[in-house]
Amino acid sequence: MNLGNFSLSLAVKDIAASRAFYEALGFTAFHDQMHHGWLIMKNGDTVVGLFQGMFEKNMLCFNPGWDNNGRNVDPFTDVRELQRQLKARGITPVTEVDETTTGPGHFIVVDPDGNPVLVDQHR
Repeated sequence: MNLGNFSLSLAVKDIAASRAFYEALGFTAFHDQMHHGWLIMKNGDTVVGLFQGMFEKNMLCFNPGWDNNGRNVDPFTDVRELQRQLKARGITPVTEVDETTTGPGHFIVVDPDGNPVLVDQHR
């Protein structure tokens, strides 16, 4: 199962302070939407998203159809198919993507320790 590009999505309290911290670690802004409360940063192939006021917990994030530079990759497995495969394996999403739609969509599953895993397709 190929879930797509991996990143860590961090729920932050002060996005400016978090940005400064990760810049000190060598990360640079990759997709800057601070005016909307989020920012994607990179250090080499490592991607970290900073999200203020959007999520309660930190979470793992996968983006089907994207590489770690946000470029489209083909072929890729659609988010709806990934959800069907996980359900067939006994994993029930806590948030589901509508399987009758196409294009962008997302679902969330939670691991046995309560860690959310977001599968978020943007195309």
